[in-house]
Amino acid sequence: MKVKSLVLASLMSALFITGASAAELKVGYVNTQRIFRDAPAAQKAAKKLEGEFAKRDQELQRMAKQLQGLQENLEKNAVTMAESDRRAKEKEFGELSREFQRKQREFREDLNLRQNEENAAVIEKANKAIKQIAETEKYDLVLQDVVWVSPKLDITDRVIKALAEAK
Repeated sequence: MKVKSLVLASLMSALFITGASAAELKVGYVNTQRIFRDAPAAQKAAKKLEGEFAKRDQELQRMAKQLQGLQENLEKNAVTMAESDRRAKEKEFGELSREFQRKQREFREDLNLRQNEENAAVIEKANKAIKQIAETEKYDLVLQDVVWVSPKLDITDRVIKALAEAK
């Protein structure tokens, strides 16, 4: 990250040192987080993932409720249960808990993998739109993920509009 910042700082200072050309430098900025939040392609991807993982999420919620019920039953009735019944319930709880944790971990891994795939597709489309806007409107430099930027340089709305039209 530091190397990226140094390269960018060097590039910017080199551009601004050139005098006359610096006065004509056209810079734009794109807010990547807004692209992921507001672009139709990103919203479509989010709905797709939601539908794809809804059944597994419901299964995990069902298992969590079952675990909670077993735990409450054990806590409430452990004193009055026979030793063999208590051990059987504790064993059942332990097995279900391990299965739940395994399924939850697999769910998170699969969801993260799919989110990364969908995000990559959105970024690819956004980068094409950014490049097209930059070429059409003759931008010299378009930045993403900066610490601060003047709102007048923000071209995110145009990128989102271009993505909406590109459906």
